[in-house]
Amino acid sequence: MSGHQQAVQRQFGERADAYLKSAVHAQGEEFALLQACVAGHPGARLLDLGCGAGHVAFHVAPAVAEVVAYDLSENMLDVVASAARERGLGNVRTERGAAERLPFADASFDFVFSRYSAHHWSDLGQALREVRRVLKPGGRAAFIDVIAPGTPLLDTYLQAVEVLRDTSHVRDYTAAEWLQRVGEAGLHVGSHKVQRLRLEFASWIERMRTPPLLRDAILALQAAMGEEVRRYFQIGADGSFSTDVLVLWADRA
Repeated sequence: MSGHQQAVQRQFGERADAYLKSAVHAQGEEFALLQACVAGHPGARLLDLGCGAGHVAFHVAPAVAEVVAYDLSENMLDVVASAARERGLGNVRTERGAAERLPFADASFDFVFSRYSAHHWSDLGQALREVRRVLKPGGRAAFIDVIAPGTPLLDTYLQAVEVLRDTSHVRDYTAAEWLQRVGEAGLHVGSHKVQRLRLEFASWIERMRTPPLLRDAILALQAAMGEEVRRYFQIGADGSFSTDVLVLWADRA
């Protein structure tokens, strides 16, 4: 296991329950879009890539034959398995591994959905090539993640606060980077949109149990930034802020 993978395990191993209960992760207008996508496909097999606490899996499982909840964190997968049993979702199974090396046969899934996971992947391009490989011809993928603004100043600020809060963070990519990487992986971009997400500072920090020193560094950085940054991210007096989220659909020809 690489050093980065160990960091991911360390950061999320003891926080699985917090992510299961997180309003940010449990709610979102994109869930209705994902459910609409799988409606009418009762025989489908779906991969929830970087499943976290399993919210995507729980929303779509009633409409398909099988959901494989896949994540690097064993603790997260234990929470998913337990919560699926409590919800009576017998068609959800868990499997552990990295996004860059999927242990599945070629063309074995009708759908691959990934939500708030890609910014932890060590190699986005390789992971997207793996997504294409395991998708059936005509299969559909959906990627939902925080994205960076295209302006260097705003990008630098966002990456800084992300890694201060969570040392397993790799990168929030811009929308342009996403479109380029998805195309390079051999997937066809169907559509994409950007929506806004409000993050309440106290729960955002608590979810990762960010150490006080790093929490204070984030607040100090927010206070030190110029008006352009404060205005774009709508930084509040308590540290709460807004950020952009990309919802991208792609298909395998």
